[in-house]
Formats: sequence, C-alpha cells, structure tokens
Amino acid sequence: MTTRVPAPLLALAAMVSVQLGAAIAKTRFDEVGSVGAATLRLVIGALVLALVVRPRVRHWTRAQWTAAVLLGLALGGMNVFIYVAFATIPIGVAVTIEFLGPLVLSLAHTRRWRDVSWAVLALAGVVLLGVGPTAVTAVAGVAAAVAAAVCWAGYIVMNQRVGAAIPGIDGLALSMVVAMLVSLPFGLHSAVAGVVDDPTLLLVFAGVALLSSVLPYALEMAALRRMVTRVFGVLQSLGPAIAALAGLLVLREALSVQEVVALACVTAASIGVTLSGRRRRAVP
Repeated sequence: MTTRVPAPLLALAAMVSVQLGAAIAKTRFDEVGSVGAATLRLVIGALVLALVVRPRVRHWTRAQWTAAVLLGLALGGMNVFIYVAFATIPIGVAVTIEFLGPLVLSLAHTRRWRDVSWAVLALAGVVLLGVGPTAVTAVAGVAAAVAAAVCWAGYIVMNQRVGAAIPGIDGLALSMVVAMLVSLPFGLHSAVAGVVDDPTLLLVFAGVALLSSVLPYALEMAALRRMVTRVFGVLQSLGPAIAALAGLLVLREALSVQEVVALACVTAASIGVTLSGRRRRAVP
C-alpha cells in the first residue's frame, strides 16, 4: 500500500503523526501530569515493541549492551524532558528549541566557513526565543526543552552506534525498555493515579504511542527506502513548523510574531546545514 504513496508524503505523514500525538498527550496533562503522560507513552510503546520484535539479547557482547542502554537513556531523557517542556510552553516553541540538538550536532561536524552563516541564523533564532515572552515567563519549560535537545543529540549519536552494532531493530526494542525504566521513578505514581480515576486513558495513550512511536517509525522506514537522505533531512527540518501547527489546531496555542520568526530561522538553518552537508559528502 505505501509503495503507491510518494516517499516525501510518507516522511511528512510521519512528522505530522509525531506532533499530533504530542498535542493529544498534552490535552491529558491535567489527569496524569506531563511526566505521567511521558511514562504512559513509553510503557505502552516499549511493551508493544518488545512483544512484536522479541529482541534476542542472550548472546550480545558488552559493547552491544552498552550501546543499547545508552541509547535508551537518551531516548528516555528526550521524551521526559520534552513533555515537561510542553507543560509550560507551546509545543511549537518547545520543539524549535529541541531541534537545536541535532542542528548543533550537524554544525559541530562542519569544517567550512560557509556553514558559519547557518550557525549565525540558528543563533538568531535562539536569541529571539531567549528574549521572547515565553522564555521570560516559563524558564523551567525552556530549560527542559534545552535538556531534551541535548538528549536528542545523544540519541542520534547512539542510534548510529546501535544500528552498526546490532542487526535489525532488536537494539531499538531494548532501548525502548530502558527508556521506559528511566521514566518510571518520576511518572509512575501520577500515571497510575490517572488511570485508576479514568481507565480510558489507557486507550488514549495507546493511541499516542501509536502516533508518536509505532506509526512514524514504519512510515519513515518505508520513505527512506525510496528517497535520498538529503531530501529526507530537509523534510525533517520542517518539524518545528509542523509542531507549531499541531499546537495551534489541537491546543489553540498561537505563537507570537517573534516566536514565528525564531522558528523560521532555526528551520532555515537546519535546511541549509542539511543541503550543505549532503553536497560535501557528494564530492569525491
């Protein structure tokens, strides 16, 4: 079925699915709290993935275990911190700040002065967010989004190592279990209390886990089989804009003009770095 759909549309659908799941999860923060929501998503996602994949870990080496555990720590931190950020700042702003993680990681590997312009553009976006009304009134949320950005950068690095060290998606399945364990001490109580009061929350967060984890992974995997990674990277750069749109439609979170300009700066810088990086790798 997915072979009939253009690959770029699959990649865009994956991003829309992720941000829609996040927006839906935020609508239930009053019942389970932000960390409780992250915990429910991770628990359901980890259990489903573990049951489907059934990772064969018996003969793993110490290096394979280390890589998978470190990936899980990064994944757990990324999910918990970004949900904490969602609780106090708009989703569009939080995802824009979080997106600085992979952007800075890309810039750290550059050796060309031309790419400095993209760093300056991204810095302009950071400054605009830093002096905007959201940053002034919700310092904790901004700090949580920055922590999520750091975890996202770590997730990218460790995901590459896990992919190289462990065949298939067995490493990802175990990493999801580790991420779940990371969240349990902080969100188990509020998650259980919310579910006891309203058992239908299990269905809601099963949908969130599907939208935020299972479906995007399947769509991205199908897209990457039929498109070059340069185009995929450019499309991924639209994440902050899609997050802002999801926040507006689902949560009525309107961004200020200053925040929209900041979002545009970070998105443009990410696209520029992606295109520049792919061109460099194409040169013999």
